[in-house]
Amino acid sequence: MTVLIVEDERTLARELGLFLYQQGFACTVARTAREARVQLADTPFDFVLLDLGLPDGDGLTVLAEAKQQGLTAAFVILTARGAVKDRIGGLELGADDYLAKPFSLPELLARMHAITRRRFGLHKPLAAVGPFELDLQARRLLFGGQEVSLSVKEFDVLSYLVLHKNRVMTRLQLTEHIWGNLPESGFDSNYIDAHIKNLRKKLGQHADVDWLETVRGIGYRARL
Repeated sequence: MTVLIVEDERTLARELGLFLYQQGFACTVARTAREARVQLADTPFDFVLLDLGLPDGDGLTVLAEAKQQGLTAAFVILTARGAVKDRIGGLELGADDYLAKPFSLPELLARMHAITRRRFGLHKPLAAVGPFELDLQARRLLFGGQEVSLSVKEFDVLSYLVLHKNRVMTRLQLTEHIWGNLPESGFDSNYIDAHIKNLRKKLGQHADVDWLETVRGIGYRARL
């Protein structure tokens, strides 16, 4: 999943980016409200980790503008402000969660997983994928209780399709989700096609994968 880290404190932004990268997230950093607006206009992020005290404005204004524009990213406010009114203000504007600084990185990750489950209607960490089980938190695919070996990007493609089950995902949507905002000249649909081919081969060794559909000329769909 793609994450925009809006944080002007360089050390914290670097720690967040490194930690989330190790958990399989594609991260982009914005250090000002202006940079955040530019990034949000260019990339359909899955998560925005938003500091409120930015050097050129209030993070709540960025949040309010994003919600007015209909952006679907999940917003988690990260701030040193401890006042109840700040927490309430962020949540009323549409933030999905709130963490006061200093916070634990594992707790942030757990909250992000909880948000993902809520947003996609998952009531437990394991999602049924035909005869397979997808463990989003541990980033594992299971068949009969045994792990199916997938690369990082193969897991990312599969999990994105499963989370958006029964919806057609274009190759560009999948590419942006996995690699972030790519220059137009750098887009190559073969990236996704190759991962889908590998997924079908690996999963097909265990069970039929006719639920992983190609929608000709558009992209792919997990029909579940």
